[in-house]
Amino acid sequence: MTLAIMIGVLTGGGVYLMMQRGMVRVVFGLGLFSHAVNLMLLTAGVSAWRREPLADVNSVEVSADPLPQAFVLTAIVITLAVTVFMLSLAVVSRDDDTHQIPDTGQGPLVGSGPAGAEPTDAQTSATPSRTVTGQEHEA
Repeated sequence: MTLAIMIGVLTGGGVYLMMQRGMVRVVFGLGLFSHAVNLMLLTAGVSAWRREPLADVNSVEVSADPLPQAFVLTAIVITLAVTVFMLSLAVVSRDDDTHQIPDTGQGPLVGSGPAGAEPTDAQTSATPSRTVTGQEHEA
């Protein structure tokens, strides 16, 4: 019962953090979610405490199934690699759209013509853009 509650808490916290806008929070959410999946794999594969799966030490009847343990070790390595990659992306891409919501594409973009072309009157007209707080301001 305790493991089921822990899996639920880790899954809920991971999903909550992955729904945030900041890249570092998404990485932490992915880490929590991966820990929840690892615990779920271990609890699904091992119903009770069993002995080490060594053929010359223990018999097959009392040995634990090594497959869930191998899955969890593989998942830990993959999660570590993905976490390092995502953290490097968070460092490299400092501008991650947390300060201003991008244009929705409803109006013409300034400078959207061919390279070196003069903008038309429709392109130079000021179109309001929205910030995170929802206030409109002239671009």
